[in-house]
Amino acid sequence: MDIKVILLTIGASFLLAVLFGPLFIPLLRRLKFGQQIRTDGPQSHLKKQGTPTMGGIIIMLALLLAFLKFADKTADFWVLLVASLGFGLVGFLDDYIKIVFKRSLGLTAKQKLAGQLLFSIIVCILFNRMGHSTEIGVPGTDYAFDLGWFYYVFVVIIMFATSNSVNFTDGLDGLLAGTSAIAFGAFTILALSVNEYESAVFSAAMIGAVLGFLVFNVHPAKVFMGDAGSLGIGGGLAAVAMLTKMELILIIVGGVFVLEMLSVIIQVGSFKLRGKRVFKMSPIHHHFELSGWSEWRVVTTFWIVGFLLAAVGLVLGNVF
Repeated sequence: MDIKVILLTIGASFLLAVLFGPLFIPLLRRLKFGQQIRTDGPQSHLKKQGTPTMGGIIIMLALLLAFLKFADKTADFWVLLVASLGFGLVGFLDDYIKIVFKRSLGLTAKQKLAGQLLFSIIVCILFNRMGHSTEIGVPGTDYAFDLGWFYYVFVVIIMFATSNSVNFTDGLDGLLAGTSAIAFGAFTILALSVNEYESAVFSAAMIGAVLGFLVFNVHPAKVFMGDAGSLGIGGGLAAVAMLTKMELILIIVGGVFVLEMLSVIIQVGSFKLRGKRVFKMSPIHHHFELSGWSEWRVVTTFWIVGFLLAAVGLVLGNVF
């Protein structure tokens, strides 16, 4: 595959996101699609009250247009679109209900679960029809084991875990945009190494889209992506990992997201079982903020950790 296509895809999606920003951000502001800030969180975040959200529309639109332009319309293409746009739609509905109907929790837990399950099942059906391998490879080895029909349960688990852990990471200016760009950068290389053309193009399109969004989302953010962006990013990342048959490497490359999710699980579990909190606040990026770190320090530290984990993932993927 010509590396020029990858670079063109990144450039096109980046440019589209940068162009869409000045169009959508004022519109979101006029529609009063402003972020509601938790009063029990870091006090420095209260000044972000009212900052336009649902900026994930910028990411998803830039991604879609670039992907349509440079990708071949194969079975992989449809899996990637369903996973990213489907989960993004669930996130969009969640954001919309939060803002328009003034319901702080948006979709109910059951409604969000149903939406994510629906698109996960569609992905499973597409995998089955295209004869997608049900084997799981062990990173760094030649060993693989076949899950058979249980693989489709595994698909649902991966999509739920990835989308929600990515969603937990979206809590500081530029944090998710930066860490997701790094993760998709690693998967662009991994996809190329196993000749997964559509996954490589999709990952490249996502890199450009989130970096273009980062122009407006870096501290101090002019717009937040909301669930429309975070769930869409998570769904797409899970799909790329499965199409490249690097499901377990996703745990490494997406290690920052895993850490964020684990911090929430540990916090909730500890409070319910022991009545005590392990962290000052979860997800864990808020713990560091409340420990005295500046928002920018937390974000850049997590970016660095993301880079290191991506490098480990590339080594385990036998890229080097």
